[in-house]
Amino acid sequence: MSSSLLRVSVAALAALLACPGITAAQSYPTRTIRIIVPYAPGGSTDVVFRLLAPRLSEDLGQTVVVDNRPGGSSTIGLDLAAKSPPDGHTWGTPNITFGANPSLMKKMPFDSEKDLVPVSQVTVVTMVLSLHPSVPARSVKQLIVLAKARPGELNFGSAGNASANHLATAKFMHMSGTNLTHVPYKGGGPAVISLVSGETSMLFATIPSAIQHIQSGRLRGLAVSRAQRNPALPDVPTVAEAGVTGYEAIEWNGVMVPAGTPPAVVRRIHQALSKVLAAPAMKERIVGVGAEVVGSSPEEFTAFIKSEFSAWARVIKEVGITVE
Repeated sequence: MSSSLLRVSVAALAALLACPGITAAQSYPTRTIRIIVPYAPGGSTDVVFRLLAPRLSEDLGQTVVVDNRPGGSSTIGLDLAAKSPPDGHTWGTPNITFGANPSLMKKMPFDSEKDLVPVSQVTVVTMVLSLHPSVPARSVKQLIVLAKARPGELNFGSAGNASANHLATAKFMHMSGTNLTHVPYKGGGPAVISLVSGETSMLFATIPSAIQHIQSGRLRGLAVSRAQRNPALPDVPTVAEAGVTGYEAIEWNGVMVPAGTPPAVVRRIHQALSKVLAAPAMKERIVGVGAEVVGSSPEEFTAFIKSEFSAWARVIKEVGITVE
């Protein structure tokens, strides 16, 4: 080999070694991928990602597992994701609480704006105002009359302090002039179980976690939380239609990875998510459990998250939501 060719080869090798992200992306993934869901099994984020995991495994060529790490208004699980090696093998699944937590908590265990990189918003999820059948109200208006007649006596469950259910109910109380007692649980699944058992009176449950119980009659679905009716529960009115004009609250979820993850790896993850979410069969399954596919770009998801920080800062100040 000539000296000039040797110099070129050495230079090329040095350049390659100086860009570990390139080599990492070429071999990614090399082992099991862990999707950290920061809530207990049975909630909407858990339901959606358990639907996605097998198809993602097929596309990425490695096992994809869901790892439930509930607690701390989603901060325990997302802190674990943020502090994992930035190699694309650990994903965090932020949701509505991710946008609200910085305005609710005096101290966060991680920096919401710097420690996690947005990959894609995955779904938006409508909630349904659900009652235990023992509650003598068959409409939102009747529930409001009952709650005003018995202030503080009716209780509501949630997936935890500052969870989507908590935020949605706080907004409902503010707009309807009612006073309900908060009973936080460690996830949407346990909150639904408590409602079905009669331990709590009501819950703004995500449709994926409550639809089977509503269809079976174990729960009564009064109204959905978005401005439009949901195709999974077409006969259930919106909260706004049912008497609280202007009310809307939605859950959402997405995928983020630790800061420092090579851009090429982020693109590969986004590519896999986009392919799986675009499949008609997957869209049908997700719609069937009450969610709606989004599948945004990293840039679009970044902009969405920034808007959530701003929107919830305003709502929390106006409504006076606090973390017990």
